[in-house]
Amino acid sequence: MDRYSIIENKNQREIVLLKGFPCVWGKCSFCDYIDDNSKLEDEINNINFQVLENITGKYKVLEVINSGSCFEIPKDTLLRIKEIITEKNIEKLFLESHWCYKNKLQEMRDFFEIPIIFKIGVETFDYEFRNVVLNKNARFKNVEELKEHFDSPCMLVGIKGQTKEMIDNDMDIILNNFNHATINIFVNNTTDIKRDEELVDWFIEKYKFIDKNTDFEVLYNNTDFGVGD
Repeated sequence: MDRYSIIENKNQREIVLLKGFPCVWGKCSFCDYIDDNSKLEDEINNINFQVLENITGKYKVLEVINSGSCFEIPKDTLLRIKEIITEKNIEKLFLESHWCYKNKLQEMRDFFEIPIIFKIGVETFDYEFRNVVLNKNARFKNVEELKEHFDSPCMLVGIKGQTKEMIDNDMDIILNNFNHATINIFVNNTTDIKRDEELVDWFIEKYKFIDKNTDFEVLYNNTDFGVGD
């Protein structure tokens, strides 16, 4: 498992994949990332402290991810991240959170005392597909409601049951409403959700121009940020 990487092309930054407590929701139909979670706090902190030692502050920007939300990272690890932010002169932080923590985001901003870009796994703006098929439990009604809390949506493309119209609508929304977004092309995993190869090929061809957009990142594989396995 690779847990530290440097993203050199778009939005240059260091990124760490930390361990956390179990995801507060943990029922998304497409996700098996939660297998990286643990209930053993000492073990979690020991691993995280080792990973955090890699941070150099090269770009003064750090992204912290875990298999869930930043609010499930143990307090001792969060305190160590805050120390490193000071030690390495980090000026901006990327964090991710589930929709259910939307009213706690300011607590994390107050804790770290530097600008935070909050990511959220939206997957799609199609309400029924997001909450029924993907079982995301992110029940915001529209993009305006989402933008009240979060800065950067993470989208999911290439799942059987999605349509081209649905994806076109998603891309239109993120390109016209956000300064940053991540588009994840689905890769088959241990869940019952399956990849639609024809839809993936269509998306790659139609939206290849996004690769040239410095603000939007397309992950063609799960490990394109250099972390994970």
